[in-house]
Amino acid sequence: MSKSAEGLDALRAMAGAARARAYAPYSNYQVGAALRTASGRYYSGCNVENSAYPEGTCAEAGAIAQMVLAGDRTIAEVVVVGPPGRPCTPCGGCRQKIREFAGPHTPVHVCNPYELLLTTTIGELLPVAFGPEHVGLSADDG
Repeated sequence: MSKSAEGLDALRAMAGAARARAYAPYSNYQVGAALRTASGRYYSGCNVENSAYPEGTCAEAGAIAQMVLAGDRTIAEVVVVGPPGRPCTPCGGCRQKIREFAGPHTPVHVCNPYELLLTTTIGELLPVAFGPEHVGLSADDG
């Protein structure tokens, strides 16, 4: 198994474990996300719903918050694990959050609990994005 395949397997496992801890009593739509940073560190998050909809948070946002708290700023790869069925791609807000810390060529892998369903990039998910460079920053400056 290649090092990149091992890394993807590790991210899938982390995102799946995070999904199992999701708090989704209203929608029953549990999502987990994991990301690898340019420094080689891994972070994960799960969706957390709230009775005062839409005050919940997405799995991707939780993983990004963990990353920022730890002092990392550059996302190298993202995995999202949703329920069986259609691919659970990041929502529009999370696409923008990922783009804040990732370049357009950053891979985004979308899985269900059993398999990889889609590999794309944040640039394909959010074309012609507004990013940190528009305000004079790079993802590394944050």
